[in-house]
Amino acid sequence: MPEIESHLFDITRAIQLAVAPVFLLTAIGTIINALTGRLARAVERRRQLEDLLPAYEGVTREDMLMELVSIARRIRYTLWAIALAVVSAIFVCLLISFAFVGGFVALDLARIVAGLFIASMVALTICLLFFLREVFVAALNVRHPLTHADRLARREATAEAKKARESAASAAPNGADEPGSDSARTTPSAK
Repeated sequence: MPEIESHLFDITRAIQLAVAPVFLLTAIGTIINALTGRLARAVERRRQLEDLLPAYEGVTREDMLMELVSIARRIRYTLWAIALAVVSAIFVCLLISFAFVGGFVALDLARIVAGLFIASMVALTICLLFFLREVFVAALNVRHPLTHADRLARREATAEAKKARESAASAAPNGADEPGSDSARTTPSAK
């Protein structure tokens, strides 16, 4: 009977050791989900641009071609990140298997388990670096539809609106008619 309890204790211990890497698998799955979402958006944008490209010429066409190059880089980075996340998940699965088997076999599998954990973390770290690079490429290559003339016109309109507000504020006697002035904030008990 004590031998059965010993095996039960070994199984329980092996399961407890395997639970922590399972949480890591959940995190890796979440990362893969986020990466596939970003990949889908990039591929959809590439398809849209490829469909629209024949209809345009000149500067607009050049801008579209530059965006296609940027999207190709983003897709490449995302694919590498997904591949490395999957490799990391495979290492974690092997780690769980070896940790579980190590509880029943007389072999010392501690170095293999440690090596698999290190390999998993290295793959995950490189995956996250590719993900970060893809985010930077996406953020730095945002389309700006405003031309320089549009920006200047907007600045002038903002400056004119500011001057109009300042002249309206100075025309009011002592600011009494302004909604935010002290005279407009009288409380009912002060009246």
